[in-house]
Amino acid sequence: MDRIAADPMLTRVDRLATAAGVGTRRLQRLFADYVGVGPKWVIRRYRMQDAADRAAGGTDIDWAALAADLGYADQAHFTRDFTATIGMSPARYARSCAR
Repeated sequence: MDRIAADPMLTRVDRLATAAGVGTRRLQRLFADYVGVGPKWVIRRYRMQDAADRAAGGTDIDWAALAADLGYADQAHFTRDFTATIGMSPARYARSCAR
């Protein structure tokens, strides 16, 4: 958990497993046993928190660049995940924080 929080470049479970020195399946089992959710879920939540923090920052945001920074293959995938997690699109969330 600490490693995910400290390193925003860890955007994939296999990279986290390599960094932790364990196999992917072993990491998944450890997360299930000790965290209660899988590492992918935790990575996704940290990415969404980072995205929400940046959106709330009040500056113009290049959503495609942000999606790439967070490890998404494209902006559409990022927007779907953000909307599903936060409950509104990233642009709408940014506008609501600016008020």
